[in-house]
Amino acid sequence: MKIAAVKTHLLEHRLDKAFESASMRFDKRVHILVEVICDDGTVGWGECLGPAGPNRAVVQAYANWLIGMNPLETEKVWAVLYNALRDQGQRGLTLTALSGIDVALWDIKGKHFGVPVSTLLGGRFRDTVRAYATGAFKRDGVDRVQDNAEEAARHRAAGFHAMKIKIGFGFDEDMAVIRAVRDAMGDDMRLMIDGNHGYDTIEAIRVGRAAADYGIDWFEEPVTPEHLAAYREIREKQPIPVAGGETWHSRWGMREPIETRAVDIIQPDLCGCGGFTEMKRIADMAALHNIRVVPHVWGTGVQIAASLQFMAAMIPNPVRVNPIEPILEFDRTDNPFRQAVLTHPIEHVNGVVTIPDAPGIGIEINRDALRDFAPKDT
Repeated sequence: MKIAAVKTHLLEHRLDKAFESASMRFDKRVHILVEVICDDGTVGWGECLGPAGPNRAVVQAYANWLIGMNPLETEKVWAVLYNALRDQGQRGLTLTALSGIDVALWDIKGKHFGVPVSTLLGGRFRDTVRAYATGAFKRDGVDRVQDNAEEAARHRAAGFHAMKIKIGFGFDEDMAVIRAVRDAMGDDMRLMIDGNHGYDTIEAIRVGRAAADYGIDWFEEPVTPEHLAAYREIREKQPIPVAGGETWHSRWGMREPIETRAVDIIQPDLCGCGGFTEMKRIADMAALHNIRVVPHVWGTGVQIAASLQFMAAMIPNPVRVNPIEPILEFDRTDNPFRQAVLTHPIEHVNGVVTIPDAPGIGIEINRDALRDFAPKDT
């Protein structure tokens, strides 16, 4: 069994109403899928976190090494690809592109052996997970406070137990949103805040101290990811648990924040940190230091399915009668191809998502959607 071809599929949809976080504006949704094809006809699917065009270029560069390799040798393939470009990038695009390839290879491996990836990772501890709704961005042309409060009410009505909102636009505006969202969702829903590294250290500490009165589960990415000393200072000087990690790639990128306890919750993204191969190492390292893992998820149904496979195999920590269970980040923003790429969409029922149990990452791709959402100029 050998790798015969590597393809990428760019997906794009222009939004009717743009939205933004503190660090990024979205006027369209653009994602990229990776398809790895073997000489026996087996196909694996993966996805890359981050800018689709640059990821596509790096994946295509990696194809030079991939063709002819054994897709079941995931550790070997990972090492070959990482070493091929390590002098130019131990993090960033080289890792996000490698992640999409690695996910596809594990999909192939699961299909080859006829089992879900979660079984290959050591076994399924759970068949369902609770999801939390990610949304509450700043949308063009609407009152942000009212808009976010109305969204919170919808998520509550849909059965979600928790919601994460976007902040980082300034103390007064952010606090108005936090108050309105808490009022709309009630006291029994969990609420998380995500700064998308929109603050400096002083402002983040001020926000954390004020927001704590509203029962916040975690404060995500308060400052830019390079400033680990600032993360530690924020963690020490305000009471909300600090989270981060979607932009810290590989075990090396995660090592310092974990070992120095810069965060209380680490958030590796399976499609950005190095795929299943590296995600397992990161989770094991976090467990060694007793830091909670809550995977970051932002992509199509391919990433959702892959992340669910990993979450199925996450070892309960601590091991007890009622362990702390992982929760799935479930994007609720506008993205018409998120589920359309799957023949059987992965949706929630009252805020609970069933983990696919078919071989590989457990999905089949709707190729019509790949054509429908391909950029018109390609």
